[in-house]
Amino acid sequence: MERDYGLEIDLLRQELEEIRKLLQPRVPQESTRIQKMPHMHPDPNIMNLLGSLEDCCEENNYSGAITYLGVFASGGRQSTWIRHQVCADDLLKLIENRMAERVLACVGNSDRLNILLSILKKPMTVAQLVEEGGYNSTGQVYHHLKPLLAADLIVEDSQNEGRGVYVVQPHRVQGIIMLLSGISDMLDPQYTQGDWEEVDQEG
Repeated sequence: MERDYGLEIDLLRQELEEIRKLLQPRVPQESTRIQKMPHMHPDPNIMNLLGSLEDCCEENNYSGAITYLGVFASGGRQSTWIRHQVCADDLLKLIENRMAERVLACVGNSDRLNILLSILKKPMTVAQLVEEGGYNSTGQVYHHLKPLLAADLIVEDSQNEGRGVYVVQPHRVQGIIMLLSGISDMLDPQYTQGDWEEVDQEG
């Protein structure tokens, strides 16, 4: 019987990877244990919600969990969302698998952000985006629309608004608003002072 050296090498690699994982030092469980914070907010309803997050972390061995909800209405459309007990460990994996990098690269452009803002305020055609956004041509707008369409952040809403009219996908509105909320937290000077202009110059 002829030996399959490629298969044998793959099996050896798999075994070595399993051995490597076994040899990695384990972080003591207590180091990520969530501490109860009984007086974080004067509203008892919010404290009950916080308590449920603390309990969720302890029961499921999460390093953190968040709950968020919101409502946003603009351009004749409304988005309402509630997400409860979202595992923070799963959110951190978005950095490890580079999905956070891809999303930020997609929207982290002033033209795309301005287009998103315009369409978030009201459904718009490319011609309207050119006129109101101060772009030089429809080609310039289409260049920035392409990655937003590919990411399913916006869509042509031919059934409701008409052919060639673009809207933000309803299920993406919360992500955009929550992303801005996170940016607002980073800019909040209450607890820290950051020089974002210096960061911009270095980037």
